[in-house]
Amino acid sequence: MKVILTTTIKKLGKMGDSVEVKPGYARNFLFPNNMALRENKRNIEHYEKIKDEIKKKEDVKLNNAKNLIAEIKKIKIIFNRESDEKDQLYGSISKKEIIDFLLEKNIKIKSDDLMIKNQIKSLGEHIIEINPYENISEEFNLTVNKS
Repeated sequence: MKVILTTTIKKLGKMGDSVEVKPGYARNFLFPNNMALRENKRNIEHYEKIKDEIKKKEDVKLNNAKNLIAEIKKIKIIFNRESDEKDQLYGSISKKEIIDFLLEKNIKIKSDDLMIKNQIKSLGEHIIEINPYENISEEFNLTVNKS
């Protein structure tokens, strides 16, 4: 099914792009969340009318993403965990724990925006990547200390 995106969606396309998606994805996710319009003559004309308004909303999202990255740069992400004599953790640090840590600092990110390159199962420095908006991605150090 051909649709016109009214918002930028990671791994699908930018605002205004005409993309081919599965009908179920369009019906159950894109249309109810006002993220896309069916591609037909009337909707193309309608999109042209509301394009400036949508662009302003996308600019706000972009600025929020840049501010989010700047806020995360100001803090150090540190976890204290118990470990064995080989510095291996009893368990690992999950996405949810990192998101909760950031939430305590009043920084809200989505699970989809956080990427852990290698599982965090040992003490030391680890790299996580936060990608809150298309083409805005930043790597951060996460430190795990022995408690």
